[in-house]
Amino acid sequence: MKKTLFTVFTFLLIVACKNNTNTETTVKNETAKKAKYPSDVIPFMDEWKILLGDGTYEDSLVNYAKEDFFYVAHENNTDWVVYKTPNSGITSRTSSNTRTELGQKKHWIPEVGGKLTGTLKVQHVSTSGDARVAASYSVVVGQIHSDEGHENEPIKIFYKKFPGHTKGSVFWNYEINTDGEDNSTRWDYSTAVWGNDMSVVGTTPNTYPEEPKDGIALGETFSYEINVYKGIMYLTFTSEGHETVKFTKNLLQSDFTTKKDIPEQIWKLYAAISRDGVERDSAYAGEINFFKQGAYNQTNGKNPEENIVWYTGSETYNGDIAKQYANGCYAEVWFKEATVGEGTNPNE
Repeated sequence: MKKTLFTVFTFLLIVACKNNTNTETTVKNETAKKAKYPSDVIPFMDEWKILLGDGTYEDSLVNYAKEDFFYVAHENNTDWVVYKTPNSGITSRTSSNTRTELGQKKHWIPEVGGKLTGTLKVQHVSTSGDARVAASYSVVVGQIHSDEGHENEPIKIFYKKFPGHTKGSVFWNYEINTDGEDNSTRWDYSTAVWGNDMSVVGTTPNTYPEEPKDGIALGETFSYEINVYKGIMYLTFTSEGHETVKFTKNLLQSDFTTKKDIPEQIWKLYAAISRDGVERDSAYAGEINFFKQGAYNQTNGKNPEENIVWYTGSETYNGDIAKQYANGCYAEVWFKEATVGEGTNPNE
């Protein structure tokens, strides 16, 4: 009798353990099914490669994510693709700044064109920097980049917010495609969308200008569309509660071919670093370009006295990414929608 009871007990224990194992496996499988990748949220990831703020490069983004840099966040029943990057990490060969940013695989010339859209919110910009430096406290969330010649940028879309302010500014910069072989005299002309343009800076390292009344707050959603059609760049910016703003820029014919064409903004902002170049007549005509999107952090640890426009003197904790993240020295941008494709006729 005792042997029979022991046998029955042993059998029941084995069954229970097996069922428990099956339950654990099911839970793990269900959890795996629920895990989302950026490509689940924005399906165009197969058309991009990415460089992360720690120097990681990946050109296969379907079902790819990396903790602390490129992943999915869920908030209020909405999935967002997160792009996060420190003030100091490993950068690309042409920049002093880190990025967790997509790079379009397909290339095109302005005459052929292309279109990029994005709906996003900036969650954080670096809280350290020098207020006199135009690039301080800012991040680029979308751009067109040339892939030949001087490799300049027809457009960079910025978000910038000074410490202590509730609202920041959205603006876009046009970088001239410098005439001749010397690109060291290039400059960006900045245009405000909501808030101020890039040239509005502080009078001392820790003195900030007045907060923009019509600015965009951290966590406030806005959208942009960059539509290049037959060499003309059409820009549209929208945000609930704000005026929709549109711009048009010819990428085939320069507005800045002589010294007298250089805007007053440039003389004031770039005077200290002697950038007073002019642009070639044909601007970006015939030049290979591609889109970029994500978080291109504009803050770095370089000495502002050497470049008062782009060297922000931000805290970097000697490149320790964990310490930078813990102390507000990073940029973080969330996208919930984005598309990329052919340029379209804006009048249709």
